[in-house]
Amino acid sequence: MSTETGVMAGGDGSRIHNIGYRSYDGPRLGRAYARRSLFSQSLRGSFGLGRSAKSKVLPMLLCGVMCLVALIIVAVAIATPNMTKLPIKYTAFAIYLQAVIGLFIAAQAPQSVSRDLRFKSIPLYFSRPIERGDYVVAKYAAMASALFILTAAPLVILYAGSLLAKFDFAAQTKGFGQGLVSVALLSVLFAGLGLVMAALTPRRGFGVAAVIAVLTITYGAVSTVQAIAWETGSSGAVPWLGLFSPITLIDGVQTAFLGATSAFPGGEGPGAGAGVAYLIVVLALVAGSYAVLMRRYRKVGL
Repeated sequence: MSTETGVMAGGDGSRIHNIGYRSYDGPRLGRAYARRSLFSQSLRGSFGLGRSAKSKVLPMLLCGVMCLVALIIVAVAIATPNMTKLPIKYTAFAIYLQAVIGLFIAAQAPQSVSRDLRFKSIPLYFSRPIERGDYVVAKYAAMASALFILTAAPLVILYAGSLLAKFDFAAQTKGFGQGLVSVALLSVLFAGLGLVMAALTPRRGFGVAAVIAVLTITYGAVSTVQAIAWETGSSGAVPWLGLFSPITLIDGVQTAFLGATSAFPGGEGPGAGAGVAYLIVVLALVAGSYAVLMRRYRKVGL
């Protein structure tokens, strides 16, 4: 084909120029590859990897805090004579450090989705083989995985320390497994709620405030009302009040089904019957978060 072909249109001097573009003859990697790439990129971004040094400071600092606390607990357990178990249950670790977890999701959920909204890059994603569902699944899975890494790494340190201290292997392994199940459920729930709050606005600051309000302020409010109910003799209401905060929902589920000790006032968590209600609410929130994200990106993807 010649490099230049003259075409007369209506007697004017218009020309069509061949500027050398070629069709792509290589392999088409398709949606699965695009979905995996988006997941990997989003997961790395949650810890600041592949971004500026400034972006790495907060997530790495929070990870360091989580692991440092676990190392201190292990050091105390090993140094204390006649101790036969860790001073904290595996299922209790994330509950005690829920403020650190909340800060991590508040900082990283807006980073994951708000920038795409602010810079209007969503239509560019959807102009390729990737579809709306692929985007939502990749972002949700990446954020849940980042939270699981954040919360499971300290449990691994606790477990390794318990084995070094020669604590009962069967008991520690059982507790470690229960702790992993607990933080996996927490990761999926917090990831969904965090992404929903962050996806409602392209402004990162608003997203951070919304996530903190949902995860932290609700916990403070519920804990306060639970304490009032306990002190006024309405202890029967304490377990049911836990249905109104994400972290108390996890506390209730692991108390009912994973042998955890409840952090509720008086240590009275829900029994198996109320625990079913807790589990249903958690699953409903996870499914609802996914549905809200799908609806949100149906609009912004146009």
